[in-house]
Amino acid sequence: MTETTDRFVVVTGGPGSGKTTLIEALAAQGFRSSPEAGRAIIRDQRAVDGQGLPWADRALFAELMLGADMRSYREAPAEPEMVIFDRGIPDIAGYLRLCSLAIPGHVDRAARQFRYRREVFIAPPWPEIYEGDAERRQDFAEAQRTCEAMVMVYAGYGYELVELPRTSVAGRVAFMSERLRRG
Repeated sequence: MTETTDRFVVVTGGPGSGKTTLIEALAAQGFRSSPEAGRAIIRDQRAVDGQGLPWADRALFAELMLGADMRSYREAPAEPEMVIFDRGIPDIAGYLRLCSLAIPGHVDRAARQFRYRREVFIAPPWPEIYEGDAERRQDFAEAQRTCEAMVMVYAGYGYELVELPRTSVAGRVAFMSERLRRG
């Protein structure tokens, strides 16, 4: 692992598990962050009546996420500080696996080439905080399956998964801050 990739921290898991809320709280404390590509793609595709939506063309949606995530990764090195990513490139392989779609060679190569810190934080399914919305159409059972797919994929790419505690946002911030300080 290089000094650069050691600064790139991923928070992953199923939808509605508190990832984005946690990352926003970390950003409020001064951590740099990179937003999840999926929600922005859904908003953009809906605005233009596009087909790159998870409920219209899952393979196209994955390709759009790959492009956005690779761009975010490449833009991050300009920042000298740690960057917290709301999902990483391996999430795309996990998404494709969840959808029972083949993982194209270029997606696999991207997940192997664009590396993050070895320690990846995973937000477990948590029914007490799960909520659907216009962009998050998955039910809780699919959120659980998504988390399981991310565990399998990240482990398969050689990452060490650290489960976030099911606690308050402040408790999760403290947990992550302590783990990141230990390095």
